[in-house]
Amino acid sequence: MDTIAIILTEPENLRLQRVGLVAPGDEDVVVDVEWSGISTGTEKLLYTGRMPNFPGMGYPLVPGYESVGRVVQAGPASGQAVGSRVFIPGSRGFRDVRGLFGGAAGRLVSSGKRVVPVAEELGERAVLLALAATAYHAIAEHPPELIIGHGVLGRLLARITLAIGAPAPVVWETSPDRAADALGYQVLDAERDNRRDYGRICDASGDANILDMLIGRLRSGGEITLAGFYDRLSFAFAPAFMREARIRIAAEWHPADMVALNALVASGKLSLDGLITHREPAATAPDAYRTAFGDARCLKMILDWRKFE
Repeated sequence: MDTIAIILTEPENLRLQRVGLVAPGDEDVVVDVEWSGISTGTEKLLYTGRMPNFPGMGYPLVPGYESVGRVVQAGPASGQAVGSRVFIPGSRGFRDVRGLFGGAAGRLVSSGKRVVPVAEELGERAVLLALAATAYHAIAEHPPELIIGHGVLGRLLARITLAIGAPAPVVWETSPDRAADALGYQVLDAERDNRRDYGRICDASGDANILDMLIGRLRSGGEITLAGFYDRLSFAFAPAFMREARIRIAAEWHPADMVALNALVASGKLSLDGLITHREPAATAPDAYRTAFGDARCLKMILDWRKFE
């Protein structure tokens, strides 16, 4: 069994290529992908060659961890049903290429325990579930008063803050192309915000040089949550010492986060509308990746795999 996949052969060298798939076992499912999302965080780091070293890192690799499709084969111990639509957070089921993330392909093999059944009516919006669950994991017990960045992650953080019943946060955004479309919260340029007593700040910008600015906006004992992905971070110790600042790092979402996130969506408290701004057929993936990483108007780019067999 094989499939068409997006392959990063080296930084900034991306192409479509047919690759082999491992044979599925009794606990596995085979999923025909309908849509996959392009992450402007981790995938951009992979694309530019700035991704910190992880076990399994190396080229050539299949990027992506935001895929949605139909189960076309389900092992007897997979716990999944043929025909169901599922979210699949990537796959390592490839031969001859690395699948550190492994979601950007027309067909995927994965353990049935890793896929998440999704509501039919979500359609392409289901690609946002990993990012939304990541946002939920970052702030569910620590709702922010200030969010940095009004990209798709920042918008999800703000929407989830409201959905769980916390007060509306302030969001900082410097790009005029991204400042619009706030739903129940305020978006400001940092220079227009004079507040210096935030108790909880959540960074969704991924800016490795932002900590000194954020520490200067904390009250004593305040907390900064890092929800982006960074290579290396540093900050001046004295201002952080005087404020007795706390810094939290939010890692990957857990299964319980996905369950809670899906409940918010199903209840209507959390909307995923208006976050996918760009769509391209998978056949034009190289151009789509350049747009996703280079156009500030692009919040989320998705690839349509439905024309690939």
